[in-house]
Amino acid sequence: MKKGLKIVTIGGGSSYTPELIEGFIKRHAELPVRELWLVDIEAGKEKLEIVGEMAKRMVKAAGIDCDVHLTLDRRHALQDADFVTTQFRVGLLDARIKDEAIPLKHGMIGQETNGAGGMLKAFRTIPVVLGIVEDMKERCPNAWLINFTNPAGMVTEAVLRYGQWEKVIGLCNVPVMAVNTESALLQKEEKDLFFKFAGINHLHWHRVYDKSGGEVTAELIDKLYGPDADPGKIVENIRDMRFLSDQIAQLGMLPCPYHRYYYMTGNMLQEELEEAQHEGTRGQVVKKLEESLFELYKDPNLDYKPKELEQRGGAYYSDAACEIINSIYNNKGTQMVVNTRNRGSVSDLPYDSAVEVTSLITAHGAEPVHFGAFPPAQRGLLQVMKAMEELTVEAAVTGDYATALQAFTLNPLVTSGDVAKVVLDELLEAHKTYLPQFFSTELAPVGD
Repeated sequence: MKKGLKIVTIGGGSSYTPELIEGFIKRHAELPVRELWLVDIEAGKEKLEIVGEMAKRMVKAAGIDCDVHLTLDRRHALQDADFVTTQFRVGLLDARIKDEAIPLKHGMIGQETNGAGGMLKAFRTIPVVLGIVEDMKERCPNAWLINFTNPAGMVTEAVLRYGQWEKVIGLCNVPVMAVNTESALLQKEEKDLFFKFAGINHLHWHRVYDKSGGEVTAELIDKLYGPDADPGKIVENIRDMRFLSDQIAQLGMLPCPYHRYYYMTGNMLQEELEEAQHEGTRGQVVKKLEESLFELYKDPNLDYKPKELEQRGGAYYSDAACEIINSIYNNKGTQMVVNTRNRGSVSDLPYDSAVEVTSLITAHGAEPVHFGAFPPAQRGLLQVMKAMEELTVEAAVTGDYATALQAFTLNPLVTSGDVAKVVLDELLEAHKTYLPQFFSTELAPVGD
């Protein structure tokens, strides 16, 4: 008889936590979570208490035997944990707003996981995640780390390469939403289709097959991106903008929605500039949305996940994390798209690097499905972006300014040369509090 599980969620005060609780509740018959520890920092204490009390109400309403604990003491919470999930944002939403606004000011894409802003988020986040890994080595050396803190791919890469921690799986909700959308378009059940994803986080492509073995990718490309298509909004935080149908048809694969930033950079930049001028950057919009969500969460009668959470832009993250835990615990072999070690599944990328790929989730973790090599159009962008990720992770760990600048110059969404240096310096200074690795003295050693 398997014992009940202890799960620790770091960033427990997140607005996504109710979805996590809902996911554990609906799986309780096969995933016996006996303790759930929600951990946050002092700056997140108020939100932790609000969402933590709501979590307790949800568990009570469900009538399951699970104790919910709230704490600011991470090391205490981690003791003897079976699974650790991470869903935090270093610097909170104010940091995201800077990541968006500063590049936009210099005529670059301002986005939380792509371009200059995404790289700064990695600089802030990776050292914290590696600190969590060090605590896990001491307090719960057999636990699994399930990360859905962005940028998920670079965080997974850092944990594997620098944390030397193999029991890690990174997660993104974009593939989940693509599977939902495309199954509905084909009027088929998800179980009757096979989705074969490969690439890196926010830069993947995929093919789709029906249960007879026939490929339906071209049909989906036409429905989603053909000249007469009306694809609608696939993810909440990317505007509905049409791809160039001839280009997508030539790819012969379905793109990630984030490819709009690379395939239609000028249009996306213009949209972001207009949004920032009127309703504000996406971070400013989300900040207002979060305020309204937490007002809802304060309601002492609310004991279920509210519909409004879906507007937040990260729907299905938490539920997918629950399914990963469930599949590991019960050795289910569930097919999911995750960030894991490549191990040859994508032959165009380093064997030991982190990739985002269709995998089978078993008791020993993620077993990636072999994808093979990409055609030139995909391969060229993918290899550039992977090299950029490797440099970004190295800079995050070492605090080496020249490496950070090299990563900036390599990123297609960052204007190279002097402008890249200006933006890097300004972002480092803006986030100085959260970047001790780059600052060895009172003054920032940001370049020559």
